[in-house]
Amino acid sequence: MNPKKLKKLKKKVRHLPMSQRKTAYMDRMAAYYKQFNDFPAAKILISNILLADKMLAAGDLPQQLPLLQLPDDIQDQIFQKLASQYPTGDAKGDQLWNELTDALPQLDHDLRSFRDYLENHYGMWAYTSAPFVADLAKFVDDRAVLEVMAGNGYISKGLRDAHKTVYATDSQTWTAENETGRHALTTIEPLGAVEAFQKYQDKIGVVVMSWSPDGLPVDWELLQAIRESKTDVDFVVIGEKDGATDSAAFWSHAELVENAATRQLNRHFTPFDLVKDHAYLVK
Repeated sequence: MNPKKLKKLKKKVRHLPMSQRKTAYMDRMAAYYKQFNDFPAAKILISNILLADKMLAAGDLPQQLPLLQLPDDIQDQIFQKLASQYPTGDAKGDQLWNELTDALPQLDHDLRSFRDYLENHYGMWAYTSAPFVADLAKFVDDRAVLEVMAGNGYISKGLRDAHKTVYATDSQTWTAENETGRHALTTIEPLGAVEAFQKYQDKIGVVVMSWSPDGLPVDWELLQAIRESKTDVDFVVIGEKDGATDSAAFWSHAELVENAATRQLNRHFTPFDLVKDHAYLVK
């Protein structure tokens, strides 16, 4: 292809809505769905990914996910199914066995990589499902919410759709190096976390912070600002303690509350991969 035409095509693709962009990852998932159609243990995991992608592409919050991990006995399941359909030594059965078992390592890898796809394609870092946001809306009740580090605004959009008053904010400094930040689902005010709290502290009853970047001290700075203000707010933090999110200073100083409210918030916020993030109430 002519270099000028190729450059023009790439520019056109960059400006297409995310729902119109084809990805090799989802193409593989669609192929797996057909290939493993007779194996429910694998098919249910694949179908969850396909459904989540379809909902996100439509601008909706996705469903809750199961743990996206193949069962340990998946090869035994495949063997038993094929043995019931083909006699020993049957060429067709042997071919299917080879094709399916050869595909398992890549399928396993792709299932575990769904979070990477969500981050790169939709800018969704914490998996924000509709059932979780419904639980969060119940927790919020009639209080106004400040979301800091809102990213593309999945949580704020969900709460606004539930008719909650939400001040969605994000410094947006990271959008220069990550295209996903340019696809906000709702209006987001360009404010850093501490600046946003100082501006809205007298209007809110809940602060939500989801997946604060690992190692950056802004989360600890925000926690100090909340404590110093003496404002009566609930601070909801979504992240992995001492893991993929937030700074070491934050986790070492945060007082984590476990009660009936946090159990309700985590009813539908369950791990789907190796990241064990959780919804916390922090003092």
